[in-house]
Amino acid sequence: MKKGAVELDHISVPVRRFREARRFYEAALGAIGMTVNMELDDACGMGANGEKIFWLVRDRKASGGGHYALRVASREQVQAFYDAAIDAGAIDNGPPGPRPSYGPSYFAAFVKDAERNNIEIVCYAKARRGAPVKRSVLTPPRPRRRRT
Repeated sequence: MKKGAVELDHISVPVRRFREARRFYEAALGAIGMTVNMELDDACGMGANGEKIFWLVRDRKASGGGHYALRVASREQVQAFYDAAIDAGAIDNGPPGPRPSYGPSYFAAFVKDAERNNIEIVCYAKARRGAPVKRSVLTPPRPRRRRT
């Protein structure tokens, strides 16, 4: 870690429907190598390599609407997360693609979970030479899950 830098250790996402949220996040974040590494009665901590950086915590008064961004090493992981999240019932909030207004190498995808939290997976790696350029405006639309 750089001298004077601050590094995030963990975050807690309050959810009303804990079991539903856990199933969703196990599928969506499982696509990028995260698993449940600690369980409590009304909470679980997820991460890769035994980490517990992303906590789901039951809170019957949770209002949703948070924004949580996780960084990954490859653009393929961004796509894998997005596909798994959509398959698990997320609402598309921005398909995988470059976001040049956020930075020259910013490549991200955004989904909303069942409680309207905006989950972002971002990669700062530059596109590989010869790799097709993905543009979010050219990504074919995926079916949106409708709330009932």
